[in-house]
Amino acid sequence: MTTSIPANGAERWRSSITRALELLVHSNLFISLATMSVVLTTMLLAGLPVDPLPLFFVFAVTMFVYTINRLTDLAEDETNVPRRAALTRQYGHLWLAAGTCLYLVAIAIAVHLGVPGAGYMLVPLVVAVLYSTVGIKQLFLVKNCFVGLAWGLLPAGAGYYYRELWTTDILFLAGYVAAMITIAAVIFDIKDIEGDREEGIATVPNVFGPRRTRSVTQGANVAVAVVVIALVASGVLSSAFLVVLAMNGYVALYIPFAKPEYGPLYYGFIVDGEHVFLAAVVCALELLVW
Repeated sequence: MTTSIPANGAERWRSSITRALELLVHSNLFISLATMSVVLTTMLLAGLPVDPLPLFFVFAVTMFVYTINRLTDLAEDETNVPRRAALTRQYGHLWLAAGTCLYLVAIAIAVHLGVPGAGYMLVPLVVAVLYSTVGIKQLFLVKNCFVGLAWGLLPAGAGYYYRELWTTDILFLAGYVAAMITIAAVIFDIKDIEGDREEGIATVPNVFGPRRTRSVTQGANVAVAVVVIALVASGVLSSAFLVVLAMNGYVALYIPFAKPEYGPLYYGFIVDGEHVFLAAVVCALELLVW
């Protein structure tokens, strides 16, 4: 004899899971996990020893930078993501306090331990100011490229930390992450079409429409995959780097479903989860090989 969960019970479970995921996304915990995933993937693919210190640095910096962005984007979020805006109004200053504390602790640890390039930990603050207050995001495509380049600094920062910055592996990963995040940033703008138009922000989706945006980003995703295959085939990269194609496949699957009516969980969890997915695949392969 089998029993089933009553419909109202199942609905409560779905509601609870949805609220938990929304909190994870809106509090910037998930995006911080995503940036940590980029650094972890870099360590493993570049053959660097796994060190928790740069992982903590990246987590702290991301919490700080993205919480500032949540607060400065509050007007847009009132239209684009009202539930996120409501949570930001209620808890945003607490999140900012937590992010600021983590950021300051990370800087203090870096300075105390004499971490190479500790002074560069001020760069994220400059990035946050440029993006959120100077008007970078008002410029067509510049915003997307700016975000991509900022994320590309993650593998580069890991390389600098290990004094391996100018290796082929690190440079490739920096370029790959920058390219893939630029694609994701363009897709992300699909959900913000209405609010961006109201704020006078020109984006690829509100200039060319969601359908053409999906086609262009899918083409870019395929082009990046072709470059990866060519670099491996030519011997520039080892065959181990073919694992990044798993993320290209992941991106290829979510692009067709990116629509304005889809909520923050699709974009904040599925789209932003691409690097968490890649890190999980890389870790799984490491365990199998080990």
